[in-house]
Amino acid sequence: MTETAGASYDWPGFLTRWSEEWADACDPDEARDSGDEEARRTRWLGFEPATPARVAALEERLGHRLPPSYRTFLEVTDGWRHAGGFVWLLAGTDTARWHEDDAGLAEIFQEDLDEDATREEVLEATIWTRGLDLAVDSDAMTVMLDPEDVDAHGEWAVYTWAPWRASPPERHASFWEFMQDAYREFHSLRARADNAPEFVNVTTESLDAMVEEARRDALRGDYERAEEVFAQAQKFGRPRAGALRDQIVWLLGDRHARHTDGLAADPVYAPELLPALIAGRGERSWRDDGAYEGHVRGRSDEVRALERVVLRQLREGTYAYTAPGPFGDAVETAREQARWGETDAAWRTLLTALPQWQPLGVDHLAPVGLVADPLLGPLLTQERGRALLATSRGEEATGRWGVAVNEDPQGMAWLAERPSNGQRQGYRFLLVEGVEPDAMPALIGAEDGAELHEPMTLWDARSKLRSSGMSSSYDDKALAAVGRAGHGWSFAFDGEPQPFNEARFTSPVVAASRHGRAVVVWASSDEFGRGALFHLSVAERSTERYAFTVLGERCDRSGEIPQDLDPDRLFPEVRSGGQNRELTGEAAALTAIATTFGATLPRFALDHGRLHTFATRSWTRPPGPGETYAVITFGPPRPNTSDA
Repeated sequence: MTETAGASYDWPGFLTRWSEEWADACDPDEARDSGDEEARRTRWLGFEPATPARVAALEERLGHRLPPSYRTFLEVTDGWRHAGGFVWLLAGTDTARWHEDDAGLAEIFQEDLDEDATREEVLEATIWTRGLDLAVDSDAMTVMLDPEDVDAHGEWAVYTWAPWRASPPERHASFWEFMQDAYREFHSLRARADNAPEFVNVTTESLDAMVEEARRDALRGDYERAEEVFAQAQKFGRPRAGALRDQIVWLLGDRHARHTDGLAADPVYAPELLPALIAGRGERSWRDDGAYEGHVRGRSDEVRALERVVLRQLREGTYAYTAPGPFGDAVETAREQARWGETDAAWRTLLTALPQWQPLGVDHLAPVGLVADPLLGPLLTQERGRALLATSRGEEATGRWGVAVNEDPQGMAWLAERPSNGQRQGYRFLLVEGVEPDAMPALIGAEDGAELHEPMTLWDARSKLRSSGMSSSYDDKALAAVGRAGHGWSFAFDGEPQPFNEARFTSPVVAASRHGRAVVVWASSDEFGRGALFHLSVAERSTERYAFTVLGERCDRSGEIPQDLDPDRLFPEVRSGGQNRELTGEAAALTAIATTFGATLPRFALDHGRLHTFATRSWTRPPGPGETYAVITFGPPRPNTSDA
């Protein structure tokens, strides 16, 4: 064990283990030269130790004292063969040289630097001007110690680069860390080599045992420790490690992870992993299989058939995650809750049933197929993913639970928070008491027999449902998302209303109130200098009870408005003769409405979920005599049938 001011380096033990594992795995027919033959025979990839005189001579030649880990390395071996898979000979005291930038890489890399470049970026781009070159023989790989990138213990960082990497130089904190990475690279390449003998040694057996214990830890809910072990074993190329780790990182939000180790092509695991893998590659993978083909090579006809079905379902938005047993029943209940906007309830349903989830096989850690479900996938925020992984399940269900994270605030005052991205500058919604959401089209649909569209994001709904048809300047049909708004209430919500037309506005509240109470709210920021808008109208049994409209400096009101909803109380600036430009009473008004009627609106579902939508009847009356309007018809171009 060699000790320096900052660390201890067991070079003899480490290098001996590496040499013996290399010799055991070395095919005599693959020896590059007589040096490899000798290394295999002697089971030593190094050379004789460098004498103190040779080390001192090198330091004198360089004009620098060597960094501790490289110096102590030379005291064990004066050079090294096969540092990873692409450096065949590493420099000793005679061959270490300052880098000569014959290829002009310093100039090329510095072209991308600007005045905002960080110190790390500058060091990375200028290493070619000062690095100590250690790669004597390699596959176009450069290995350089940096005398200007020095830590508190005197260690020089190591930078490695190869043109075939198509990436900036990779930094290693010290020579010791570089050699550790090279050792892991050796293991990874050997473990994945085609047509090679099985690569088994004390290191691989230890890592595989750690992976198996980490698998059980993951099922117990100790996912952080498990992920750390999987990540380490993955660097060594251990089978299973990548596929097990991917299942964790998918649920933590990295849907692009793809080290499935062929597990997605296994008929046992494909029903769960294949949808998550394809969905994680984005829409590109739905159009062609090039985005994930490399991760399902060798799949059977059975898996190919499943793949075609999954691709079609993802394109159509109809994929639905399923699972056996009680957890599968909970999935169906949660999907029903989510499609009506009850995403917090859906999440609690899933989490409560999670201990009863059963894996499809020994390498299945969690219900990762949920991430591909268009209704349930959006529920899995990063925080909820952590809660899911922290809940014990399957064979290791021990009663350990993650936290049931609620995303939705109660009430509807959150609507007063204007997103920084400029969206939702206005909104309007209808609350109806005593009816289910699927009854909304019958109450205020644009036409008789109107039906709900399948759940989708509001963005997709607007894109698909407005891609063809007719629009007019007098017609104001809203594309509304529907769902449940608390006990006994349903909502229809439009987050992109047309400008409010005060003269022709007709509230749908009366038509919606045939079975009980109904509430309409319309709010928007200042448009065209008229001031901000806040409208409330309330009806019961087809009769309007009261209403008010605050627009700029005016407040129009009708009926007996309850004290808690009095606009003079909610918008005092208008009462005192000012103009309501900023809608400062909006949050208070929304809170009062929520409290009065016991209703709430689901922020998460409206902003991130998939909801049913339909087109409402117009919120404005038809044009009167003498009123002009324009009609625009849009859709696919018609063929030209005129004569030439």
